[in-house]
Amino acid sequence: MKKVKGIFQLIRFELPFAAGICVVMGQLLALGEFASLFITLSGFFSVFTISASILVLNDYYDIETDKINAPHRPIPSNLITPFEALLLSIILLIIGFILSYLITISALLFSIVLAIIGFLYNRKFKKSGLLGNILVSFSVGMTFIFGGLTVELPFHKMVIFFSLIAALIDLGEEIAADAMDVKGDLLINSNSIAIKYGKETALKISGFIFFIVVLLTSIPFLLKWFSSAYLFPILLMDFFIVYPTIKLIKSQNEEGRKYIRWIYLGSTFGLVIFLIMRVIGI
Repeated sequence: MKKVKGIFQLIRFELPFAAGICVVMGQLLALGEFASLFITLSGFFSVFTISASILVLNDYYDIETDKINAPHRPIPSNLITPFEALLLSIILLIIGFILSYLITISALLFSIVLAIIGFLYNRKFKKSGLLGNILVSFSVGMTFIFGGLTVELPFHKMVIFFSLIAALIDLGEEIAADAMDVKGDLLINSNSIAIKYGKETALKISGFIFFIVVLLTSIPFLLKWFSSAYLFPILLMDFFIVYPTIKLIKSQNEEGRKYIRWIYLGSTFGLVIFLIMRVIGI
């Protein structure tokens, strides 16, 4: 049971789940309706497993920094060995590639690119600071594009717009997370914004990015892409961005990580409500 617990902690279920939801949202935004059950599930689980693989690999490469920043994580706490983590990452990646191939060759090639970006970040660019943050946020935004790709509409205007929103949310989170991890990141000579310019500056930049996101969420309604009923999930998402951001700017490390998690989960919850409203035909 400890191994199973360790595996779930490595995968960080809510993060690949959110990535899968973004794929389904991309399909929905592109088509105006849900894709077939096969495309929906294959798209969701392909990105879920690839995202989970990248997250597990992240822990594999972060062993030394996690001993300081997060000693409770599965590898530094000896719940999972480094070899087991690497094997799990490879298995998840293969499953993701197979599911992508079952959709189209284009989906497979796209998922390979995402996996390569994830590997390069974990292996080389994590300590590069802002460049690494941008790589991660770009990958998150691409989950919407992947969703559009699975239904042959990757460049639909709403897909592109929500891809930008997702990327900006993640960029803000990445910069804030680096501000919480300064002690451990000093070990790997990271060039994070927090290390170069100070934690307070990093959190202010993160807060500014979240402010931009909230402003951008009004655009679909100004352009009349959605009915006013969809203000509810969007405002809910905005609340779970604004309130934790205010707290985050004044927070300490452990408390700050909690607020970063709130932003991620709140944004995901807003998207889930959006999908449910579409399912019931609102």
